[in-house]
Order: sequence, then C-alpha cells, then structure tokens
Amino acid sequence: MTNTNREHKIFAGNGSADLGKKIGEFFGQGLGGIKLQKFSDGEMAPYFTESIRGANVFLIQSTMAPAENLLELCLMIDAAKRASAYKVIAVMPYFGYARQDRKDKPRIAIGAKLVANILTAAGADRIMTCDLHAGQIQGFFDIPVDHLDGSAIFVPYLRSLNLDNLLFASPDVGGVKRTREYAQHFNAEMVVIDKHRKRPNEVAEMRIIGNVEGKNVVLVDDLVDTGGTLCKAAKIIMEEGAASVRAVCTHPVLSGKAYENIENSVLDELVVADTIPLAQESSKIRVLTVAELFAKAIKNITTDGSISQLFI
Repeated sequence: MTNTNREHKIFAGNGSADLGKKIGEFFGQGLGGIKLQKFSDGEMAPYFTESIRGANVFLIQSTMAPAENLLELCLMIDAAKRASAYKVIAVMPYFGYARQDRKDKPRIAIGAKLVANILTAAGADRIMTCDLHAGQIQGFFDIPVDHLDGSAIFVPYLRSLNLDNLLFASPDVGGVKRTREYAQHFNAEMVVIDKHRKRPNEVAEMRIIGNVEGKNVVLVDDLVDTGGTLCKAAKIIMEEGAASVRAVCTHPVLSGKAYENIENSVLDELVVADTIPLAQESSKIRVLTVAELFAKAIKNITTDGSISQLFI
C-alpha cells in the first residue's frame, strides 16, 4: 500500500488542543478521537477511541508545560504503536528542553538529547517541529526531523507594517544566524546585543554592537520566557536612539512575571506564534497561527512531497 493510499489520522494532546483543531481544519479533516484518563494521583493513560491500524498517525503536542506534556506525548506514541499504527509522527510545534543542547557547565544534563532518545524509544518514526532553539538538535535524532521555519508567517506580517529604516537585532550571539536570515529578506542591516548572565533568566550586563539610531528595530528570537532580557534589550535600544522597537519570538513560553514585564516595557508589540497557548490576553502581544504551515507540512508528508518548498 502506498503512502497516499493509507489513512492519515491527526490527533492532538491536551497541550495543543486548540492548535491541533486548527491544523485539522487546514488539513481538511477533523481530529481523531483520543481521550486522556487521569488517576487521582495525576497518572495519565491516553487511549484512542477509533481504529488506527495501518494508518499514518500524526500526534500534535507542544511540550509546554515540559514534564507533563512530554510524558503525555510519549504515552500517546506508545499507545499508537501498540494499536498497530503504520507510522507515528510526533508533531511538536514547541520542542521543550531545547535550551539544554550542550554542556555549558560541569555536571549538567544535555536535556535536548535525552528528550530525543526518549521520543525515539517511545516509538516515534518521525518528528516535526518549528524553530528549535539550536538547529543542530536535529542531529540528536536518528529518525527524520522536519524543522519548519517560523519566518514563513512572521516575514509577511512584518512586510505588511511597511516600516522604513528597518533594522534587525539579535538578543545574543547565539541568535545571529536566525536574525541574519530575517534581515536578508528585507535587505536590511542587523545588530547584536552582547549580554552576560549571572544565572538563568537574569542578565548582569548588556550592550549593543552596532548603531540603532533612528531605526525601526525588530528583535528576533526563538522564544520568550520571563521577558526580562527581551524588555531590557528593548529599553537599551530605545535609549540608544531607535525610532521604535518590537520583537518577534516564535514560542510564547511567558512564565513568571512575563506578561507584566511586557505590558510595562517600551516594546511596541511582541509578535508570537500559537505554538503555545497564551495564559492570558495582552494588548502588546499579537499572535499569528502556524496551523496552515503545519497542515501543509503534514499534507506534503502524506503525499511524499517536499517540506523545503514551505520555506520562504
């Protein structure tokens, strides 16, 4: 039986229920039936309420909150394999633990590699995700990884703003490659913000490498967590004479006092994707959907088409 003749079924975990529904609509079919049984101590037991024998099964689940949603996804994968699914594709719009991609201090885990091993051991045949914290995480897997690019939704939005004197800023040295790719779409220049951390989520000092005076600056990052670093960077950019500053961050982790930080910041807006559902509304946060992007990628997998044609 060829790939195009097989059934293709899409299911969503609790962490991505709304996004999963949108992806199903763009794909052209509804979500399949899956239920999550929970014991009183919190133990989870997901099960499918329809046959998936011989089907390509797509399981949509962002791992935020990282521990519970990751375990739920692994249990969904295991249930699908035991129900005789042909292939199980883990669709992870947000891949948690991606910040732990190397040993940056002694005696620390490489969480991203561990999660790759866990997903493979659970039985995933393929991974689909978007804007990994570090692209080389794809190499942690021995199964195919489809790494989608959030610029496919953010660049058209930025074009629609018709901003002149556009300048892109990387919030750290590690994000230079991502920021440069955005700048190239607009034939614009870029600057880098050099920062030194005392500890996670706390920046000791920060300075701009480059000139932002009179520019409409766009900060580019893969995720925003507490928003402290982002808001501090925006403040320094405006103090250096920029005309405006906004940020594009794919994954809205937004923990701690993030919403308060963003509301009280000098940012014109924070543009994010719906890879993670927002905990609350904010006048400064604009959400763009990646549902159509993922639906097209899933469609191309089912027809043995190219994923790279989805990039801009």
